[in-house]
Amino acid sequence: MTKPIEVRNPRTGKFDYVIIPPPSKLLVQQCKRTRRAQVRWQQLGLEGRIEALQQWKQAILSGRDRLTEALVNDTGRLSISVLEIDSFLSSIDRWCRLAPELLQESAKNTAIPFIALQQTSVPYPLVGIISPWNFPLLLSTIDTIPALLAGCAVIVKPSEIAPRFVAPMITALNAVPKLHDVLTFVEGEGATGSLLIENVDLVCFTGSVATGRKVAEAAAKRFIPAFLELGGKDPAIVLESANLELATSAILWGSVVNTGQSCLSIERIYVAESIFEKFYHQLVAKAHRLQLAYPTIESGEIGPIIAERQAAIISDHLQDAVEKGAVIHCGGVIEDLGGGWWCRPTVLTQVNHSMKVMTEETFGPIMPVMPFSRVEEAVSLANDSIYGLSAAVFASEAEALEVAYQIDAGAISINDAGLTAMIHEGEKNSFKFSGLGGSRMGAAALKRFMRKKAILMKTNATNDPWWFENGE
Repeated sequence: MTKPIEVRNPRTGKFDYVIIPPPSKLLVQQCKRTRRAQVRWQQLGLEGRIEALQQWKQAILSGRDRLTEALVNDTGRLSISVLEIDSFLSSIDRWCRLAPELLQESAKNTAIPFIALQQTSVPYPLVGIISPWNFPLLLSTIDTIPALLAGCAVIVKPSEIAPRFVAPMITALNAVPKLHDVLTFVEGEGATGSLLIENVDLVCFTGSVATGRKVAEAAAKRFIPAFLELGGKDPAIVLESANLELATSAILWGSVVNTGQSCLSIERIYVAESIFEKFYHQLVAKAHRLQLAYPTIESGEIGPIIAERQAAIISDHLQDAVEKGAVIHCGGVIEDLGGGWWCRPTVLTQVNHSMKVMTEETFGPIMPVMPFSRVEEAVSLANDSIYGLSAAVFASEAEALEVAYQIDAGAISINDAGLTAMIHEGEKNSFKFSGLGGSRMGAAALKRFMRKKAILMKTNATNDPWWFENGE
């Protein structure tokens, strides 16, 4: 018998929800059932799969209030939860629109005139998705939707820290029998995820580097693909030619959206010496305007820290920075309000790369600002990291592009921040320890769930073998 897991409410600190992981035997049986159902799902054809996903979307819309309430209880924030649901629903429409063209099969000529090539693909039967707590709905479905359209069956294991959204999702699934058989959500913690990897044909994981390494090793032992999106320590570089009003606003948003609990958050800022003072004063002034979403959820823009252990990490990074000489200009403390953990937008100066806040993933609304004297120094500092997820550059377009090409990261926003959170057309790979595997953006996000097959056909009428000269 598996033990129940109590779930903490990030606004109140109370453990007010319980999940029960499936027993190992039951999970294995579920994987087998879902794999068997995948055959019918694939045979349904793309048109039938699109129809089922659209029915699911309508069922979710019918129960949207319940899903919103569950996400708010999972994360303690409202506006981002609303945006998360909107993004999820629009992604169903986007993939349903793109899939017919992306999944077209083609015939091609070969170097030998009478040998024809038919290029086709087949889906991986069963995909396992292990998703994190910071965007519980969006990151549990960002890979699910293209995988389903490709013809795969999917089992999702969300984070045990934010699992409440699963119940309304399952309720909506129950209204779509064709989809219900091939899409399953299982609740649990690390042991459940480990067992899932042992019973699927492909795994997608979003989370920490430490856990991602374990996922990659487990997948490698089974020779199955692993697509990993892991940590980030995204830099922003602000050159002398930057529009400071734009740069400070964009960097503030990129640093504190979702209380900084995003792998795409700006976590370190490098500013040209000539504009350094003006930049950080503007940033501090704008940071002061943002309020905590407390005592009511509508009171401000900054929600609580969702995971309790993250509050300890943020506090440790701030303490380490101050002990090594950093100066805090606003925020800078973890507050206990109503049982939840909160952190106001925090700007630090006199920071350097000996500090955790400049080298380790903080995952909070923390903005350490460091001056540079030469562009080459800024690029070197930006690349001085084990991470390479994304970055931002603020400057005139020509200068920004020149710098962007030198940054070791998979996506660079120019004169804005976190654009890959909203623009999904551009394919990108995670550099260094920020991930592994194909892009979850662009056409590759769907095609990576397919195994390519080449059908080679001899088309001339002769029965004679052609590959031996003179029949020898």
